[in-house]
Amino acid sequence: MNKAIVVGWLLLIFTSAALTSAVAIVIGQAIDGFVLGDQSAALASATLVLVFGISAPAFGLSGNLLREKLAQRVEWETRAEFFTSLLGKDQSFHDRQRTGDVMARATEDVRLLNFMVSPALSLIVEAAINTALPIVLTLLNYPAQLAAVPVAFSILFVVAIRKYIRDLTPPTQQNRIEFGLMDATLNEGLEGIDVIKAMAREDEARKKFLLHASLYRDAARKEGFIQARYVPLLLVALATTAGLVHALVLHAFQGFQVGQVIAYTALLLNLRFPTFISIWAFAIVREAVSGAERLLEVMNGRTAIDQNVAGRAQRIEGRVVFDRVTFSYPGSTKPVLRDVSFEVEPGETVAIVGTTGSGKTTLTKLLSRLYDVTTGRVLVDGVPIQEYSLEALRSQIAFIEQDIFLFSTSIAENISFGRTGTRDDIIAAAKDAQAHEFIMALPRQYDTLLGQDGVQLSGGERQRVAIARAFLSDPRILVLDDATSAIDSATEERIQRAMNGIKAGRTTFLITHRLSQIRWADVVLVLKRGQVVAKGTHDELLRTSEEYRRIFVKRFDLTVDQLLKGGVG
Repeated sequence: MNKAIVVGWLLLIFTSAALTSAVAIVIGQAIDGFVLGDQSAALASATLVLVFGISAPAFGLSGNLLREKLAQRVEWETRAEFFTSLLGKDQSFHDRQRTGDVMARATEDVRLLNFMVSPALSLIVEAAINTALPIVLTLLNYPAQLAAVPVAFSILFVVAIRKYIRDLTPPTQQNRIEFGLMDATLNEGLEGIDVIKAMAREDEARKKFLLHASLYRDAARKEGFIQARYVPLLLVALATTAGLVHALVLHAFQGFQVGQVIAYTALLLNLRFPTFISIWAFAIVREAVSGAERLLEVMNGRTAIDQNVAGRAQRIEGRVVFDRVTFSYPGSTKPVLRDVSFEVEPGETVAIVGTTGSGKTTLTKLLSRLYDVTTGRVLVDGVPIQEYSLEALRSQIAFIEQDIFLFSTSIAENISFGRTGTRDDIIAAAKDAQAHEFIMALPRQYDTLLGQDGVQLSGGERQRVAIARAFLSDPRILVLDDATSAIDSATEERIQRAMNGIKAGRTTFLITHRLSQIRWADVVLVLKRGQVVAKGTHDELLRTSEEYRRIFVKRFDLTVDQLLKGGVG
């Protein structure tokens, strides 16, 4: 489809340029006919000027329509391919990216590809045609020696353009890099605006942003200086003057007609168009190429985890095995988990406890292959998780984390994200999550649009929406990472009753220090510096694990006997 558009566009703009250049010759013929008294020839030529004058813009307009269609198609396809590429990258890849820089690539750099096609490349093609036509038409209609000037200009023009592009490359590349950094700084400043204000760091944030803005400005200045020294603008003036003098010499000594002198000079004046537009058309192309390189840098970035589309897609029962798992984050040699082994039967609830940094959250992320293990194996239903289709695996695992992310859509769409469900199903899930009451108090209830990350909701309300999302997804494996940390005790108790229902028949991992939840777990894993140092029931570990006792005795300032009696909720 795009090839057909390109061919049609090239034919139309060539026809338009050829007719425009032919007008100069026909005008010359009309003048000569008038001077020589051949009125019929003059009239015929004048008629052709009218026909060509109307036809050339018509073909040009049609070509511009195809050009714009091609440009919009290129931008849309590139944007879609870039976002699809981002979705296919593993979590470690995204951990290395700055959100603002990726946004700059996805918006500004992609937009430059549109500008490259329309108008930059289009004008460059038209410029090439308009540079070649004076030579061709001169050879076809006038003494061959007159082609010397446009030929010499074309050679010098190409040499000057090559140097121009070479000089433009460094500042345009720096321009795109600094724009991305400036955008990343702006994004970080806006995302952390509450921290900046709370710590009175507005001046430092402003200086950091202005530094990148200044570097971006300096790169743009360098581009401007190079454009200001654009040599072809001088060359076209010299070529037109030299051509006119040459034509006048032929008129004086070889009978070259006045109309031919005028027509030839008009052909040379057509060289002004390619010269004038090339000063910024090539700059746009050079920036677009730099932008495309930045896009390809991300798109071609290696991802350690593939989608495995042809992998297993069966329903998961929920038997989980960690077999001597060791894991280090990409780019780090320090293990976060070391030689972790345990088994969980379908439907069991596993509580994971440990001090900060012991690897609790990392362990659960390995379940859905957000990261792949460094050594060892993770098996689900006896099958290494690498053999599952990534979509099939992740669609059957639900995460509810302390740091809740909500999309800037309606509450109903947030609850049903990625799942199909009727409004009744959504409401039922919200009721189980104890979210229905506060949702109904909102102005548009379930159709209330949330701001960025649901900022108008409290922490507890965001957690309840996330819990409702998990309830509706009906997962086979449920991971609760301190999921009720921002919820009061009374609400937590009601949610806990609902969770007891949803956990039935599902394998559940709890990351929590709340004894009200740990007490009822089938098994508790105690992590210390990335290793499982103890496992068993709550009561067993209080009696046998020094690390487990240390965590809770210190946390609640109670004796082991008091903890065994369930004195803390």
